[in-house]
Amino acid sequence: MTDLFSKFDPLIQQRETLLATGVTDPYNLVMEKVVSPTVAICNGRETILLGTYNYMGMTFDEDVIAAGKDALDKFGAGTTGSRVLNGTYQGHKECEEALKEFYAMDHAMVFSTGYQANLGIISTIAGKGDYVILDIDSHASIYDGCAMGNAEIVAFRHNDVEALEKRLKRLPAEAGKLVVLEGVYSMLGDVAPLKEMIRVSKEAGAMVLVDEAHSMGFIGEHGRGVAEAQGVLDDVDFVIGTFSKSVGTVGGFCVSNHPKFEILRLVCRPYVFTASLPPSVVATAATSIRKLMHGSNKRAHLWENSKLLHKGLRDLGFTLGTDEPQSAIIAVIMPDLEQGAMMWEALLEEGLYVNLARPPATPAGMTLLRCSLCAEHTTEQVGEILGRFERAGKRIGIIG
Repeated sequence: MTDLFSKFDPLIQQRETLLATGVTDPYNLVMEKVVSPTVAICNGRETILLGTYNYMGMTFDEDVIAAGKDALDKFGAGTTGSRVLNGTYQGHKECEEALKEFYAMDHAMVFSTGYQANLGIISTIAGKGDYVILDIDSHASIYDGCAMGNAEIVAFRHNDVEALEKRLKRLPAEAGKLVVLEGVYSMLGDVAPLKEMIRVSKEAGAMVLVDEAHSMGFIGEHGRGVAEAQGVLDDVDFVIGTFSKSVGTVGGFCVSNHPKFEILRLVCRPYVFTASLPPSVVATAATSIRKLMHGSNKRAHLWENSKLLHKGLRDLGFTLGTDEPQSAIIAVIMPDLEQGAMMWEALLEEGLYVNLARPPATPAGMTLLRCSLCAEHTTEQVGEILGRFERAGKRIGIIG
């Protein structure tokens, strides 16, 4: 009998070799208690959280929590059904109304996760015979959406406008084309040149989908993302996002002005055949989204945090994923996986949690420590973070 797990043997061996060094498993951390958006108890120790994507710190917002408790009391723990059957409650419609107001768009669909939003929208609108043109560093959910829809995948070099234009010109003029971009790329925290990319896409007759998972709530005058910041939101056909980052809960969505958009509710399989989000979750999401509309002060503070941490890490001698801070994500490049794991463990021992990211999730085969800042981090906490990075970096030998 063929062992269907044999394909994973190289990864199993790599993991066993890493753990044999005595390093703590970086993918098995348990948070025993979450104290706030920026602090948790890990391994019995108070730990600053710098790897949660909780960009706007909404997980402990009093109004958000109260809305969730109220919905739990009134509607129960779950819907036990899909959106097209018994799974649409008043809260789901209110959440979609909040999204339409937030983005000033005509249509909004809420999914059970951000992953399913990409999977569902991409696979439904781009099928066999169509082309999906995407950045080679696109998220796994984008690639999986292409595979599920059986569209032809055409990848181009990361954030390269000329490469995108060349790929588009090689495609049949009459073919259906969907260009999929991300506002902020989650590994290095770099921003896409959306203005130029959308221009060449439209010139080639392509529709454009932008995933703003890591920019919604934070980037742009109203927190609508990179497309808003670059003045091209009106040229985007579909915006995908998630509730598990700035919104502070779980779920995904798509907003659009396309006049035929509502038919997707009947033909999008990851929407039709998945149980809907619990009432308490959509209540927290709707409340959070409406509060984010007035989050300019928090956005300004988060930018200050990002600039402060980026400069501090560079001054200490760490190699970063971007020359300047471009988002709330700051990637600290490690020499290799073993030293990255050692540095991750040293930081945890210092009372600081970050993400250890490794291939194939990372670009160019690199290992990195991914830091995601929160608007609730104080200036003093950022100073503590830098001190812990300095001590851990010198102990492991990453910096001198």
